[in-house]
Amino acid sequence: MADITAEELKERMDNGEKPYILDVREEAEYQTEGNINGQLIPLGTLPHRLNELKAGKDDEIIVHCRSGKRSATAQKFLKQQGYTNVRNLEGGILAWGALD
Repeated sequence: MADITAEELKERMDNGEKPYILDVREEAEYQTEGNINGQLIPLGTLPHRLNELKAGKDDEIIVHCRSGKRSATAQKFLKQQGYTNVRNLEGGILAWGALD
């Protein structure tokens, strides 16, 4: 499945959808740069915390970071682990914040 834009995600959320969002930024970024209520699991800890994911291997997972680079790495890693529907938020929280 293709990546997702901030506009598409916002529209879905505005329509009442509650997609599973995985935030792979660091705790300090999560606290200071805003968030979209994703589950926080920093990229560096993700390999050791897969059991904490609140999504199944075939569920849609939207992963994001600050700009999209770390989340692209997380997306690739999750696909290697057998997750089949992982989408990267293009532009990350920066693109999300630009919607306001």
